[in-house]
Amino acid sequence: MDTRDRRGGLYLAVAVCAVVPHLPALWNRFAMDDLYIIVWNPLVHTIQGVWRGFAGPYWPPDLGGQMYRPLPLASFAMSWTIAGAHPVLFHAMNLLWHAAMAVAVAALARRLADVTVAFVAGLIFAVHPVHVEAIANVIGLGELMAAAGVCLAVYAAVVRQDVVWSGLALLLGLLSKENAVVAPALILWAWIVGPRPLPRRMLTFAMSWLIIGGAYLAVRGIVLHPYARLHAIAPVFLGESFFAGRLTAVAALADVTRLLVVPLTLRVDYSPAERTIVRSVLDGRFAIGLACLALWAFLLVWAWRRRRRVEAFGLGWIAIAFLPVSNLLFSTGVLLAERTLYLPSVGLALAAGAALARLPLPRLRVVVALLVLAGGIRSAFRTLVWRDDLAVTKSILVDSPESYRGPARMAGIYQSHREPDRALAALQIAARTYDRDPTLFIAGADAAFTLGRPYLADSLLARAEQLCYRCTGYYRTQALAARSRGDSSVADSLLAREP
Repeated sequence: MDTRDRRGGLYLAVAVCAVVPHLPALWNRFAMDDLYIIVWNPLVHTIQGVWRGFAGPYWPPDLGGQMYRPLPLASFAMSWTIAGAHPVLFHAMNLLWHAAMAVAVAALARRLADVTVAFVAGLIFAVHPVHVEAIANVIGLGELMAAAGVCLAVYAAVVRQDVVWSGLALLLGLLSKENAVVAPALILWAWIVGPRPLPRRMLTFAMSWLIIGGAYLAVRGIVLHPYARLHAIAPVFLGESFFAGRLTAVAALADVTRLLVVPLTLRVDYSPAERTIVRSVLDGRFAIGLACLALWAFLLVWAWRRRRRVEAFGLGWIAIAFLPVSNLLFSTGVLLAERTLYLPSVGLALAAGAALARLPLPRLRVVVALLVLAGGIRSAFRTLVWRDDLAVTKSILVDSPESYRGPARMAGIYQSHREPDRALAALQIAARTYDRDPTLFIAGADAAFTLGRPYLADSLLARAEQLCYRCTGYYRTQALAARSRGDSSVADSLLAREP
């Protein structure tokens, strides 16, 4: 077998392992934000959405018009044009992107090390259970496309030293999701730990990053300028100090480490009171998170001193890719979401692949077979959780029983089934668990209007306004949900009271 055949066999095996565990996703329906971005979004319901998405926000204007991610919108519009509201093609696209991403990881590892490292790294990435949320939920496509753009940008810069292809890949990533901004930092890190181009070539790369980044920010600013500026913040950070937010972010590193290394327990939601604020450095949760950070630093220094270039590069990749969504620098819209670990897990796959490849071949085969089997089985069963919106909600109630999100989401399902009294009761349970989220009270007003209790609705909306002054996007989101179930009068009542 020649070298080309070996490469072909390697990539085929990796692609198959990436697709097979996630095949149950083809029978999944739309869930969670799929409803707002795809099902209820007229932009993606016509072929014109393929190019109109480049001139509009990712979230529909009625819901705040936030974020600029035109490439996922273009893909959704193409899929809707071909398959309509049937979700199978949407899920198939996610599977194909994940398979391509696993092959890209293997290709990068092969050029950084050898075929053995590439095979192990590609398989680890292909079946890692933490990826299920990004793959099985349709809107996870943005994560997959952005990660592919980043990997290709790094490959083109580090392996090929090609400024044009690296720049185009970076643009692909940025137009898919904002976290692709880490690509230049990853390239710089690769040059630090390994061979680097001539200074003039490096300067050319830097100039291309400035041009692409500047153009992207300019277009993004023009597109999003007409829409309301909403600073999304995770519920756990509401009303808390900057210092407490950073302590909580460090504490969350324990979850990040567990999810990357031993992803046995997976959750859709990490909201209060499943995860609560950390206000003191003496809190045990902060100590555990700090220990995880110290362990990562120790492994990085150890790999650096041993001149284990790929392991060091992989460990650095984890930190660089995770930093923008870590809440360590500033508070973001979520404390932790498994989908945000898709790109950081590339670093884990590279580091683990290089480390395991040092084992004797017979032992390596056994270890890799067990990892693929365990990861594939866990991923396959986890994919079923994303079957539909009800299944996702039930998983929150089971996996995160302390979280207020479970009963809050259950209330939405009750409303869609014309059970406003049960919806109101579920929202009261959620508010007793956590009473700082204004969406609870706006949803409660929805149920109260449906029950014909306008005075109760007004009191709930007053409470929402105390928590979020002039939070128009929340009103419109709830009104859209009401209209989608046929309650136009309730939707009008909500919009009439919109600040």
